Amino acid sequence: MESELQDVNSKPPKQPDPVLDDSPLLKPITIFASDTDELENKFAAYVRRDVYGTMGRGELPTKEKVLLGVALVTLVPVRMVVAMALLLLYYLICRVCTLYSVPNREDEQEDFAHLVGWRRIVIVQCGKALSRIMLFVLGFYWITQSCRVENPTSNEKESKSQPEETGRPGVIISNHVSYVDILYHVSKSFPSFVAKRSVAKLPLIGLISKCLGCIYVQRESKTSDFKGVSAVVTERIREAHRNSSAPMMMLFPEGTTTNGEYLLPFKSGGFLAHAPVLPVILNYRYQRFSPAWDSISGLRHVIFLFCQFVNYMEVTELPMYSPSQEEKDNPKLYANNVRRLMSTEGNLILSDIGLAEKRIYHSALNGLFSQC
Repeated sequence: MESELQDVNSKPPKQPDPVLDDSPLLKPITIFASDTDELENKFAAYVRRDVYGTMGRGELPTKEKVLLGVALVTLVPVRMVVAMALLLLYYLICRVCTLYSVPNREDEQEDFAHLVGWRRIVIVQCGKALSRIMLFVLGFYWITQSCRVENPTSNEKESKSQPEETGRPGVIISNHVSYVDILYHVSKSFPSFVAKRSVAKLPLIGLISKCLGCIYVQRESKTSDFKGVSAVVTERIREAHRNSSAPMMMLFPEGTTTNGEYLLPFKSGGFLAHAPVLPVILNYRYQRFSPAWDSISGLRHVIFLFCQFVNYMEVTELPMYSPSQEEKDNPKLYANNVRRLMSTEGNLILSDIGLAEKRIYHSALNGLFSQC
């Protein structure tokens, strides 16, 4: 469920078809350092730096091979079964709660986010609980969470430019490292996301995404579809800010995942509503395998993630950020200021590359590996 809200007139450049990653998990592939050094310098935000190496296909030490082999025959089968059972259970809960209910249909969107009464309570509370259980199954036994308190001295300076806002923020703004991010945010606040339109048609996941209130977008579209989606997102954010019972919005303004060390440029779509935002920073500490979904294939990443005995996550929640009048008049300035704040507080490196460069990097890596 990759949540990407792209600019209205943006269109990713057409890239060569990637080479399918069907090589054995434990088969190491060696490429010359000179071939990768330039790529790693240029596309540093997507470079894997864990034991498993580039694309998760590096040479593993003997100890790691043994641990990986043990996990493949013990942990992985159990975790797969439990994860599928949890997914099926929540799907059945959503199915029961939406029986005889008519979904909201507006601007080619369809969702059950505005259900009320016991149905909504069951969907939200079960979703939060089962998402946390899913994280536990994946090895995230302890999640370190901290809330930053505003500096009183800085408040005096900022009070002149930032108005006093009451109530809750309209949208949660988070850096994007992995699909695991979504599980955490669902377990914490059960927000609505922006997702590809194809997600709505996926078995099991489709109904769950509608209960989350996801807003669907056709990423490759260059028509007015993006304008319609942007308007829906803006209205949802404003509604969440005004109405405490409305579902909260959650956006990954970078538009794609990184290796967790960098922060890509923010798209301004989530800042058009002029509503306060809640910045959240996710950090995955690792010893062997990085949960970041950067240059590694989806299947390989899932298997290696399931093989880790313990995974670590640290979450930092910053104070609600209220835009000044200047930021309300200039959403790009608003987005850039929030991005710089998150970079400073989360010790993240600012990068000027984006999704298009990520696709170029993947294509280049696939080309190198296909020659080996």
